[in-house]
Amino acid sequence: MRFFRSKNEYSWNREANMLYLETPVGVGFSYSTDASSYEAVSDQQTARDNLVFLQRWFLKFPQYMHRDLFITGESYAGHYIPQLAKLMTEFNQKEKLFNLKGVALGNPVLEFATDFNSRAEFFWSHGLISDSTYKIFTSSCNYSRYVSEYYRSSVSPVCSKVMSQVSRETSRFVDKYDVTLDVCISSVLSQSKKISPQQVGEKIDVCVEDETVNYLNRQDVQNAFHARLVGVNRWVVCSDILDYELLDVEIPTISLVGELIKAGIRVLVYSGDQDSVIPLTGSRTLVRGLANQLGLNTTVPYRVWFGGQQVGGWTQVYGDTLSFATIRGASHEAPFSQPGRSLVLFQSFLQGMPLPEMF
Repeated sequence: MRFFRSKNEYSWNREANMLYLETPVGVGFSYSTDASSYEAVSDQQTARDNLVFLQRWFLKFPQYMHRDLFITGESYAGHYIPQLAKLMTEFNQKEKLFNLKGVALGNPVLEFATDFNSRAEFFWSHGLISDSTYKIFTSSCNYSRYVSEYYRSSVSPVCSKVMSQVSRETSRFVDKYDVTLDVCISSVLSQSKKISPQQVGEKIDVCVEDETVNYLNRQDVQNAFHARLVGVNRWVVCSDILDYELLDVEIPTISLVGELIKAGIRVLVYSGDQDSVIPLTGSRTLVRGLANQLGLNTTVPYRVWFGGQQVGGWTQVYGDTLSFATIRGASHEAPFSQPGRSLVLFQSFLQGMPLPEMF
């Protein structure tokens, strides 16, 4: 990744010991020698596997056992992390092992319909779709209905028509994960068997995904990682080796977040505000609804927060355990597009301190 400043300046491992987990099995360089491990994998199985991993990791490195533990993740980690955290709290009732203090979820899938259907308003409010398309996208076939039909291999004619119109207007030359970010032209056009010079944004290398794939497929890099390719010929962003239960996405996890809060675990939900895949509006709605359900009063009214001398985003805090924040100008993967502001958020989260009010 290329930023104005050295990427190391914003690395989260400057603030904490970081442990990155590739999950579920079969993603990244993770693998199983038993091919059946890739069959019918579900959220529940993934949570159990992750719990076993952490149990064994702490047994191998007991010196970290009593350290404050925070778990974070983005996107579908809105399922993975609450389910893992719930198992951790249940395990602690029998044997105290995990000193879990907080959970941070970035642009997370927490409630299928709310999260997915907020996409229409985001598209419309950012000028990506017309008034007429917005109308049919919210009446004839909303996005959650389309995804449900797609995962069941039964897309209706009306949903097919609506999504074709939405796709046509939003354009394949707009990055849905960051609607303000330029796309990697060479990558987009290669899908159409065309050739074009690579275009790179001024601040962010928009072709970093292609470059990452090339980098991780170098033999010397894989040797340095002690990585093995098992069941696949090369590292790819999305592998089809894993048979995942896609309909698990329809099972809400927002209630599990509520259980964590009741257990005294701090929860931060944050949103890169340029992401149309899991837009901030859905996440904000779900957090506010959860606060009302739990009877949590607003302790920090909705306000701006600062990263350096610029507005870093907006935040609202409920009680002393539930927070929502946006990261201004950030994508679905906020630390990639706004590393400095994301680091400020991360620091405040670890310290249990309010986000900076002024520079």
